Amino acid sequence: MDWLMGKSKAKPNGKKPAAEEKKVYLEPEYAKSRITDFGFKELVVLPREIDLNEWLASNTTTFFHHVNLQYSTISEFCTGEACQTMAVCNTQYYWYDERGKKVKCTAPQYVDFVMSSVQKLVTDEDVFPTKYGREFPSSFEALVKKICKYLFHVLAHIYSAHFKETLALELHGHLNTLYVHFILFAREFNLLDPKETAVMDDLTEALCGGGGGDGPGGAAGAQNHVKER
Repeated sequence: MDWLMGKSKAKPNGKKPAAEEKKVYLEPEYAKSRITDFGFKELVVLPREIDLNEWLASNTTTFFHHVNLQYSTISEFCTGEACQTMAVCNTQYYWYDERGKKVKCTAPQYVDFVMSSVQKLVTDEDVFPTKYGREFPSSFEALVKKICKYLFHVLAHIYSAHFKETLALELHGHLNTLYVHFILFAREFNLLDPKETAVMDDLTEALCGGGGGDGPGGAAGAQNHVKER
């Protein structure tokens, strides 16, 4: 659990966007693409008979596997040469190790840190217990929030740096569906700081707003779950 001591910080990378580069993922013909019309707003709600931590654990593990799979589809394009920093739009993320030391890394290295760290956590019986009678740690919710933050970074990087490759592979419907489900789940349980996700607010509005794939008023309803802490 040394990873708990690690942190990731973001700050503007100082570069001016190249004439505010066009965000292809915001174009309506691509933003409306889904692999299902299912109403995720209903899907993310905690079932009456399920324990909250069990629900968080099950969904967090599933999101981890899906984000990892989605990234694997474009990983050959996310190289140290092409993505020298872990950048999302005009924001750059830095990895900090368990001693708080800043680790200078490329995007693929950053994603590797994320995936290996999360894999270690979700397979740790002391953190994500699967055996009957085992208790979740008191820090479980904080851990889930940390995992969600890093998974968001990976999803945001795919959109901002590799959406054209995703389009070429015809996997944008899968990516959009995953993003909508993930964001609405995170909002339902207040797992992501709105300041953290602000870098992709335009995408979130395009995908989740005004009934964009989640029924009328999907974003407005979900927004009520966002709380500043």
